[in-house]
Amino acid sequence: MGLISRKSGSEKKVHAFSSSDSSSPTPGRPAETMELDDMKDPKTRLKRGLKSRQITMIAIGGAIGTGLIIGTGAALAKAGPASILIAYTIVGFVVYMVMCALGEMAAWLPLESGFTGAGDGPGDLITTPNQLTAGALVIQYWVDRDRVNPGVFIAVFLVAIVLINFLGIRFFGEFEFWLSSIKVLTIVGLLLLSLILMLGGGPDHDRKGFRYWNDPGAFKPLYKKGSAGNFIGLWSTMVTAVFAYLGTELVGVTVGEAQNPRKVIPRAIKLTFWRIVVFYVLSVLLIGTLVPYNSPRLSFANKQSTGASASPFVVAIASSGIKALPGFVISNACILIFVFSASNSDLYIGTRTLYGIAKEGKAHRIFARTNRRGLPMYSLGLCSLIACIAFLNVSDDSRKVFGYFVNLVTIFGLLTWISILVTHIYFVKARRAQGITKDQMAYTAPFGLYGTYFALVFCILIAIFKNFDAFVHVSTRDPPGFDYKNFITGYLGIPLYLFMIFGWKFRMKTKTWGPLEADFYTGKDVIDAEEEEFLANKDREMDEKGGKGKGGSFYRKFVAWLF
Repeated sequence: MGLISRKSGSEKKVHAFSSSDSSSPTPGRPAETMELDDMKDPKTRLKRGLKSRQITMIAIGGAIGTGLIIGTGAALAKAGPASILIAYTIVGFVVYMVMCALGEMAAWLPLESGFTGAGDGPGDLITTPNQLTAGALVIQYWVDRDRVNPGVFIAVFLVAIVLINFLGIRFFGEFEFWLSSIKVLTIVGLLLLSLILMLGGGPDHDRKGFRYWNDPGAFKPLYKKGSAGNFIGLWSTMVTAVFAYLGTELVGVTVGEAQNPRKVIPRAIKLTFWRIVVFYVLSVLLIGTLVPYNSPRLSFANKQSTGASASPFVVAIASSGIKALPGFVISNACILIFVFSASNSDLYIGTRTLYGIAKEGKAHRIFARTNRRGLPMYSLGLCSLIACIAFLNVSDDSRKVFGYFVNLVTIFGLLTWISILVTHIYFVKARRAQGITKDQMAYTAPFGLYGTYFALVFCILIAIFKNFDAFVHVSTRDPPGFDYKNFITGYLGIPLYLFMIFGWKFRMKTKTWGPLEADFYTGKDVIDAEEEEFLANKDREMDEKGGKGKGGSFYRKFVAWLF
């Protein structure tokens, strides 16, 4: 995987941040050149229909899902409050570095292929069935699988999200804007309630503070006693933290359909830091103060399906003596909205990922075809068929299938982050070699290559050791010895990832370009022209409205500043 690449004998440069050694299957024609040639072809073009407020809200609510609402409970019971706080903080910083790296590259040349230009993610194609499986588990809170097979609800969910994506980017953007708004309001309400309960404002008037950090303790040893067990417990929660943060890169996919992306994307990237601090780090901190890791209620919750009964927030509220909220405000309906939004956005990501790969000549050209609304129809069709993998729930236990998908999605997500970070390293080296200064960039990563290297090392370590417990003898597990299913689903992505990179390189006989040869400008004139046209239209609308702009004044004055 290099910054850019060429086919032997071809002297034509290609786009500066290709994710892998990329040449087109057409001899002598670089893949990214094919994409840039197609930028004026209306049959392969997306529509820039995502507004600033839509991308802003999607950036805030995009990664708030079951990993945060549900997964934190299992991690707390497994390793203790200090472990999850440390894990979510470290992985949160890693995610921020990934997003900064992605933002720097995307803001320079926001191609329609999105972040597939920085890291092709095969895992994006299997995240939708993962979320559909979670949806089936949520429904089982109301309707047992013996009464109605979960395949029925999976079919309903799948038809709904396919329809939303089929209606075009404008409808998708508006729909996700309101879903993300509901998610943000829900998590903000949970945080405020948790803080009140921590300070003794609940019916029990118990000012808990950090009592549970002393008894039973801040760390829970795992597999061994003492410091070694504490460290193993801490490391085991890293995987849970990674799964919770997956989906953050949704912003990188929207660059091809964003209005004025050079302004909107950096703004959305900057929001990532505050979202991590407020929604993730603060959430796990408050949960750790309200629920001890040895709580009987928490132990019972972790045996439930991924519905409201499994949420540590519900456990905290019920433990404080509030009887109405667990079944009403924080009901499965709220969790279901989280899952539905995640499955909807994951289908969007998968569709645009396949479209971007096809635009670069690495998949059949038919998947780059769009209709008059700018929708990649054939990519949507294939991704919808892949989502049918979720129907495995028809004949197997949903929780087992969900666990397998979590393993697969996590490793592919980590590999996508690694691709983005490695590409950013080559991108910055080439930028510096060619004398492109920071003041010429629309956005630069605040920690530079130091932050990128730090995040890269951590991602590699987590990817290698994420499923270490597959080798640990656990008497309560079936089988108690080597867990081959956990091992296969946890590490399958690594050989597949390497096979695709080196297989492509061997088949196409590609070579890597040096920093001075990287092409930073091909296609930039098209993006510059689109930006100028958008700004000119915006100025004209402002003049026609007497300087008040086109609607949204309430949002800009009273809501936008908050985010």
